[in-house]
Amino acid sequence: MLRTARQIAHISDRRRDKAVEVKIGVQHAPREIVLESDQSVEEVERLVSEALSGKTQLLSLQDEKGRKVLVPTDRLAYVEIGEPTVRKVGFGAL
Repeated sequence: MLRTARQIAHISDRRRDKAVEVKIGVQHAPREIVLESDQSVEEVERLVSEALSGKTQLLSLQDEKGRKVLVPTDRLAYVEIGEPTVRKVGFGAL
């Protein structure tokens, strides 16, 4: 099925509107990892919980571009999960 550029832009805009910001603090690292994910808040929380409970040795999250971020669970300092953000488009009064 071929899609027009407008349809593709609409799909990607819809995905960006539901993006969840995730900040991951890693022990002995000067900066945190920040990514926007298409995964739901509940799904990210479940993956973090499974990693911290010892079910897996890696926390694996996927960003909105399809890239995977892998962090060893024994190096996790904290994980901050933000609510989905709605991005406003256009110009307006502040």
